[in-house]
Amino acid sequence: MNNSVTSATYVRNLSYRLRRKLSDFLDPQDRWKDVIVSIRKPSGEFRYSQHHVRRFEGLVAQGKSPTVELLADWGTTNSTVGELVDILKSHKLLAAACVLLPDEEAVIPEQHQASPAEETDSNLPTRLLEELQPPAARHDLQSQLLLESSELDPAGFSSFMYNELMKITGNFDDRPVSGGGSRLGEGGFGTVYKGLVNDKPVAVKKLNPMDDVSLDELQVQFHQEIQTLQVLKHENLVDMVGFSCDGLHPCLVYAFMANGSLLDRLACLGGSAPLSWRQRCLIAEGTARGLEYLHSNHHVHRDVKSANILLDEKLVAKISDFGLTRASAKRTSTTMMTERIVGTRAYMAPEALRGEITPKSDVFSLGVVLLEILSGLLPVDENREPQFLMDMRYDIDDEDEELTFEDFLDKKMRDWELSQVESIYSLACNCLLERKNRRPVIKQVLLELKGVVKCISLEFEAKE
Repeated sequence: MNNSVTSATYVRNLSYRLRRKLSDFLDPQDRWKDVIVSIRKPSGEFRYSQHHVRRFEGLVAQGKSPTVELLADWGTTNSTVGELVDILKSHKLLAAACVLLPDEEAVIPEQHQASPAEETDSNLPTRLLEELQPPAARHDLQSQLLLESSELDPAGFSSFMYNELMKITGNFDDRPVSGGGSRLGEGGFGTVYKGLVNDKPVAVKKLNPMDDVSLDELQVQFHQEIQTLQVLKHENLVDMVGFSCDGLHPCLVYAFMANGSLLDRLACLGGSAPLSWRQRCLIAEGTARGLEYLHSNHHVHRDVKSANILLDEKLVAKISDFGLTRASAKRTSTTMMTERIVGTRAYMAPEALRGEITPKSDVFSLGVVLLEILSGLLPVDENREPQFLMDMRYDIDDEDEELTFEDFLDKKMRDWELSQVESIYSLACNCLLERKNRRPVIKQVLLELKGVVKCISLEFEAKE
């Protein structure tokens, strides 16, 4: 954060570091296009035509950032940071605006400007918060609506005060809910607690720095989750209610999922009833629907696993934890590269271990989830041979091994038909093929799951 930047600073004088930071927000989903079509000449005419837009689109194929190149081009005029921030605000790209301006009032939408009392509170940030957020972001996030009077912005989320989240979670009571506390479990990069907002249960994820996750990385996960769920909404994606960024820990607030995670339900944690074959297939179909929506919107989840598949009161599957999700800057691209290898080893495709980001890696991970659904076994177990569930298919296929397909199936599962479980097992094995080009795309996976669910539904109706 360069504190010398003001609204009067010329865009051409922005450091390359700041331009690259902006590109992290604007290159995904082509949000730079929102900016380019809003830039006007002093005469009021639009500065860039559709021909210009296509020219900037072409830069992606050359490995260049459209955002960085646009700022360089626009910077040849006397355009200012204030003009850029106004455009970002008009498209609700507040996180990107906060990268630029320490001038708090320039970033805060008029309807949410802080009262004097709130400004006093904002002068008391913690060390962690200072490192996680630029001053403008801190003020903007914490000076919006208080919890008691919060209303969802249809284009965004509620901003909650950290103190209020402490109240509704009993000061983040670490005792499990079953023991009278608030703790629901561990989520990606944090601990999840139960609370009540307007008499409705919510899940509050408090993000925690960890040994292998720097504060900068935690900030990226925080912003990534908010940005992804602000743009992408679907029945099979978890519903975000809001966030908090004015306290010791950044927090994310979600709609409460009454049946917890698929991982816990397969293990019948808390004495819950075993999932039936029909319920398992509906959950698999819902998960595939959510992934198909993500992939069709050019996003790769990168951490698909049963712990990240949450179930509501009707057992509808909701994919969660989008802190690692990445959007392809080039809409026709299916593979990106990253230096940081992230994900959960027991679900990771071979190419994901090499740093490739591709939708086919999500398909591979879903293959492991399908094996969990069939077997009820953990994805990895140090006391089992083989330890990784994905490797057990080799023993099933090996006639010299004692493990049979029937032995592999979950003994707690009822009402299954052999042809149907064989179809799902075959689908799982295809998802788990080593070479990604041989795996089905998520649309094909969803189509096969729909076929099995349809057969089950017809049988179910016939019995009634």
